Amino acid sequence: MADVNGGVKRLPARGDVAVGDTWDLKSLFSSDAEWDAALAEWEKRIPGFAAFAGTLGSSAERLAECLAYDLAVDREGDRLGTYAHLRASEDQAAADPQRMTGRFQHVATLAGEKASFIRPEIMAIPPATLAAWMKLPVLAPYELLLERLTRTRPHVLSEPEEKLLAMQGSFAGTAGKVFRQLTDADMKFGSVSTGAGEQVELSNATFVTLLHDTSREVRRTAFHQYYAQYEAHANTLAATLSGSNERDAYAAKVRHYPSAVEAALFADNVPIAVYDQLIAAVHAHLPAVHRYYDLRKRILGLDEIHHYDCYVPLVPELEKRHTWNDAVRVVIESLAPLGADYSTRLERGLLGRWCDRYPNAGKQSGAFSSGTYDSDPYILMNFQEEAIEHVFTLAHEAGHSMHTRYSAEAQPYHYSGYTIFVAEVASTFNEQLLTRLLLARVTSPKERAAIIAREIDSIRSTIVRQTMFAEFERKSHASAEAGEPLTLERLRGIYRELLDAYFGPRFVIDKQLELECLRIPHFYNAFYVYKYATGLSAAITLAKRVAEGSEKELEAYLAFLKGGCSKWPLDLLRDAGVDLEKPEPVATALSRFGDLVDELGTLL
Repeated sequence: MADVNGGVKRLPARGDVAVGDTWDLKSLFSSDAEWDAALAEWEKRIPGFAAFAGTLGSSAERLAECLAYDLAVDREGDRLGTYAHLRASEDQAAADPQRMTGRFQHVATLAGEKASFIRPEIMAIPPATLAAWMKLPVLAPYELLLERLTRTRPHVLSEPEEKLLAMQGSFAGTAGKVFRQLTDADMKFGSVSTGAGEQVELSNATFVTLLHDTSREVRRTAFHQYYAQYEAHANTLAATLSGSNERDAYAAKVRHYPSAVEAALFADNVPIAVYDQLIAAVHAHLPAVHRYYDLRKRILGLDEIHHYDCYVPLVPELEKRHTWNDAVRVVIESLAPLGADYSTRLERGLLGRWCDRYPNAGKQSGAFSSGTYDSDPYILMNFQEEAIEHVFTLAHEAGHSMHTRYSAEAQPYHYSGYTIFVAEVASTFNEQLLTRLLLARVTSPKERAAIIAREIDSIRSTIVRQTMFAEFERKSHASAEAGEPLTLERLRGIYRELLDAYFGPRFVIDKQLELECLRIPHFYNAFYVYKYATGLSAAITLAKRVAEGSEKELEAYLAFLKGGCSKWPLDLLRDAGVDLEKPEPVATALSRFGDLVDELGTLL
């Protein structure tokens, strides 16, 4: 960060970031001008759908021709949309990327409208006829795709109704877009003086970093100053979240699903029992979570523990800075059990320009991996050298990126796009291998305690915390579906009940923490976060299998990475060696959490 304006550390403008620290998007498009030209050509293809309308029931050959055309349009749209999204994420306030995003969304909505006849026409083909056609060579490449499509038969509407729904595409995501613009571009949080006496600009990107500060006054100040902005915009944010939930409830109802959560789980063929089983398992292990907070309070020497005390390292003297190259090196070393091909290709990409590395003004907060069938698997980071957690974040996003490449290379386009359910296994698997490497290298009880504490916090934040989020989504959507307005007070009330349950009776809940539900981006993609919890639960089992197993276990895991969506997610994971329809994976992960808490108590 640049040091300007009286010593206050501020994020650099996008144009001031070193080129080598940014991603190179040329595997998508060489320039914005090339993107504009490609978008114009793509738009010209959209009227081509009209020639297929009304003909899909005429023959298997005609259906196959239409599917090929639709997939080709979708593949090019994926490339165009990804480029626009990545450019927009570089600086949320930049005009040209916003124009590109809006232009793409407009054309993509037109494409959705023109292609909206496809599903209803396929559904109109007599089931016996379609089943016979699917066995013919011309439709063999699309057999699984058609099976999944016809499975949705009870939820597909008439052609005019489908067209009307498709026309909503341009504004269906408005709530999430408003949330992003407000929280990433418009809200200003001021600056905070750190324990080292530096003035740091407070932002979504630096908030958690400041909560790692060993000075409690810095942490408390950052917490209250940060949430003061959410308090100031609370009614607006409550309205956007309410609108998002109401959209989900509407979409589920209009497509004849019993509820929004069941609509969300249907796509992955995940029984709702898996969701309920996760929440029940976490509730059963909450005494261990509460015991951990008691232990954290004791180790930090606090009279009472607040949320802003939950991120500071318990062994701060063992914290050390990692440059970007340092982080890449340790991540690559930890992934050695995955073989030379995996490690070599990943190292080349991370030291090259797959990744947009550091924060800049207006840049999207957090981290993500985003690539296409035909591009490099890009990673957005807001890397901070002083935060060991960012090394784990790099390992996490690298897991997504390599999953993308392996699936794209092993599967045809229409089976390459893996679901979020399995994505969170590939990413947290890498974190588990990084933890194993660091534990193997410890040279003192305190160093072991530091790594164990981090692993405890990983399970707490990924399984326990995300399950709390999942329960909030379930309860808030149920309110919307029952016709109960999701006012600011209602949202705060639901969230407060969960905070009390998950943090326990001896944890001090600041009233501002009730506003946390208004700052979670994932809530605008509802019923996503539970997959973090199931993902880590599966990853803990699979990482142990691969690290301690033979070539057979490795090959099973690599086959999983290459599987894309060629099977249902639960089946892909079963083949890899873990069954999430059984309670054991989640229970094993949470039992490990309790054991680690007990060990940490003996070490510190």
